[in-house]
Amino acid sequence: MDRTAAGWLNGFIGVLIFSGSLPATRMAVMGFDPVFLTVARAAIAGLIALALLALFRERRPSLSDLPSLVIVAFGVVIGFPLLTALALTRVTSAHSIVFIGLLPLSTAIFGVIRGGERPHPAFWIFSCLGSALVAGFALSQGVTAAPLGDLLMLAAIIACGLGYAEGAKLSRRLGGWQVISWALVVSLPVMLALALVNLPPSFAVIAAPAWAGLAYVSLFSMLIGFFFWYRGLAQGGIAGVGQLQLLQPFFGLLLAATLLREQVSPIMLVVTIAIVGCVAGAKKFAR
Repeated sequence: MDRTAAGWLNGFIGVLIFSGSLPATRMAVMGFDPVFLTVARAAIAGLIALALLALFRERRPSLSDLPSLVIVAFGVVIGFPLLTALALTRVTSAHSIVFIGLLPLSTAIFGVIRGGERPHPAFWIFSCLGSALVAGFALSQGVTAAPLGDLLMLAAIIACGLGYAEGAKLSRRLGGWQVISWALVVSLPVMLALALVNLPPSFAVIAAPAWAGLAYVSLFSMLIGFFFWYRGLAQGGIAGVGQLQLLQPFFGLLLAATLLREQVSPIMLVVTIAIVGCVAGAKKFAR
């Protein structure tokens, strides 16, 4: 398998794992405060990452890598988890998942700014078309119903796109799993301290689904998914492989309907299928 094909395969596995993030977060915020959930998932993943780095005796990043690791931590360790957790106290996971359709465009833009990539002009047509479909859906649902929730999701998408692109660029030197592990370790002291400060008054009242959600976002969304995702972006290109995120709403909607019994409207399915159709065109002109 050549490098580009391997990149798309790794990226696809990463998208499958990330597809469960918003439904799992929705489950978790039913029992945990959003701030505690954000810092707890980062602290748990950070402790595991620290153990892995020590076990495999990975070399430490250079001082010149530290700013990029801080950006990664800001985007995907703190920014996206916190903003989505706050948003999911106001909107359903099915509604928020559709906003994930904006992630490919956000990632591609930061891939140009931070990664130095230059996709074909036709690439932007397909990427913008998919994003426009998502934005049109949000408007058709009436953003006045939960304007703060939608704004929080948009902010999360921007932070996540930056973290994805920066991490992919750094993965070319450090490796995919090493980047997210070091970013988690960099933020670990603060996250661990905040988790202890924000402990719930009692764990006895927290139901099993909330614990399951916390476990998923800590192990898979915060750590394991990035092993595949950053490697895929580094191998196949940030802008191109990033378009696989257009598949994420489809998988996420299925999970929301199956696990949370949330209603998935026909228009949600139509929009999701339409934006999935954009990935083929974007892939063709990614480089």
